[in-house]
Amino acid sequence: MAVCAQACYLRVVKRRAAPCRETNVSLQIMHNLARFAILLALAMTTTTVAQSIRNVGGCSVRPGTLCANMNLRGIDLSNANLRHSQFTRSVLVGANLSGANLDESNLSSTDLRNADLHSTLLRRVNARGARFDDANLSGAKLNNAVLQGANLAGANAASANLSGANLVNARLEGTQFQGADLQRANFRGGRLAGASLVNANLEGANFTDADLTEADLSGASIEHAVFSRAQKAGCKGCP
Repeated sequence: MAVCAQACYLRVVKRRAAPCRETNVSLQIMHNLARFAILLALAMTTTTVAQSIRNVGGCSVRPGTLCANMNLRGIDLSNANLRHSQFTRSVLVGANLSGANLDESNLSSTDLRNADLHSTLLRRVNARGARFDDANLSGAKLNNAVLQGANLAGANAASANLSGANLVNARLEGTQFQGADLQRANFRGGRLAGASLVNANLEGANFTDADLTEADLSGASIEHAVFSRAQKAGCKGCP
């Protein structure tokens, strides 16, 4: 009787344990599937990020990129997000940067001659000694940009926003500033011979010691602008 009872007990225990083992197996399978899904999602995210970061001419196209001392002549970086980037002493002659975001970037001593910077965001950039001669800066945003000693001769900056910009000792001969916002811009010692500032907003701008020979300020708003010791021979609209 005792042996029979024990055998019956073992059969009952085995029947009860079987569902538990099946449940554990199911849980393990679900756990493995969840791990696989997470790993797959991470792999896809990594791939997406890698694809979004272009490498052009050895320069990674991303915010905060370091592309100093590089030859990027003719590069196409249109509409790229390059905030807080470094292009110090690089050559971007003829580059296409139209619509790009270069806010708070370092462009000091950068060569941007003939570059397309139409509607580009250049707010608070450091562009000391940079070359923008004959560049297209129309509609660009250069609010509070540092352009001290920069060369913008012959550049098209029509309808650009350079309010609060530092243009001390900048070369601006023949630059087109028609309709530009130049409020509180500092042109001290700047060379603006033959420049066009027609219909520009020059309120509070500083032209102390600037050369405005043959410049055209027709229709410009010059309220509170300072013209101390400025050269104004042949200047249209100068006070």
